Amino acid sequence: MKIANVPGLLIRQARPEDCLLILTLIRELAEYERLASQVTASEEEIRKAVFEEPGRVEVWIAELNGSPAGFAIFFHNFSSFLGRPGLYLEDLFVRPDVRGRGVGKALLRRLARIAVERGCGRMEWAVLDWNEPAIRFYESLGAVGMRDWTVYRLTGEALRKLATDEEPE
Repeated sequence: MKIANVPGLLIRQARPEDCLLILTLIRELAEYERLASQVTASEEEIRKAVFEEPGRVEVWIAELNGSPAGFAIFFHNFSSFLGRPGLYLEDLFVRPDVRGRGVGKALLRRLARIAVERGCGRMEWAVLDWNEPAIRFYESLGAVGMRDWTVYRLTGEALRKLATDEEPE
């Protein structure tokens, strides 16, 4: 999909040969978010999740003048209150040297179109509370922070423990 107001910008769905690029962009995002030590994904895991298990996760790549500029990773969730699917944006990243040129907005616009086309009732994502530039950007698009909600997460040993522990009698 070409974006008329951003010359040279192409937004396209990722292809299997993009797995290394996707992993590279994930690592660049993690570095920006000060979370690089938490990236354990491999190229093969990306390939399996995105291309061998259709519908599980989708990736869209932004190219500016033929060079990778950013990406968006999303999947569908479900809103029981709305009775409709939602689109959950796991990652949005634009390389620093091309920020401010409309790449992030173009990626979000493409995802919003996907959400509308697929009958989604909402599009959601999380943002680190220190990331003021991202927060300002999202709010400029009309997004609203969900201040009354706190995200919880189970990972690693805590997840395995909960999965395997039996309830006390």
